Amino acid sequence: MITDQDLIHENLKSVASHMIMAARTSPKARAKDYLFAAIFEGKEIQTLAELMIQKGRDKNLHFFERDGHNLETTEILVILGTSIKPLNLPECGFCGFENCDEKRKYPDVPCAFNTGDLGIALGSAASVAMDYRADNRIMFTAGKAALEAGLLPEDIKIAYAIPLSAGKKNPYFDRK
Repeated sequence: MITDQDLIHENLKSVASHMIMAARTSPKARAKDYLFAAIFEGKEIQTLAELMIQKGRDKNLHFFERDGHNLETTEILVILGTSIKPLNLPECGFCGFENCDEKRKYPDVPCAFNTGDLGIALGSAASVAMDYRADNRIMFTAGKAALEAGLLPEDIKIAYAIPLSAGKKNPYFDRK
């Protein structure tokens, strides 16, 4: 006999794979792909949850602690991130600088197109989770914690996470 509980983890992993495909194929400015995508599970998620809870307590950031507790019930976690690489678009200035040459003097300032592409990828990925009725929520906190913990490649400067769950109630909403 195979029960629903036997299937949940593998189904969520499959959903995560489809989410990454949707993110990877989402539109990118100038067809430049600076997207990073990964799936965390098991101990990787628990480590991240512990880091988030500790950060929340240490810095009195309730939302990090709350989201860390959410990750404790998470089976699969999709992380999407981007590096910061100007696209050399003339007459842009969306980053706040006159042009990409000026922006390059400040390598940690995000390029508006890199972050815009990441946002589109996140929306595409979350829509796939919704299509499969997997409980999910886009979390800046988990992406930030993964970056701070050095769990992502060094060139990735901005990241968000989408935790996945399948239970009687979505644990990522109606939170305290």
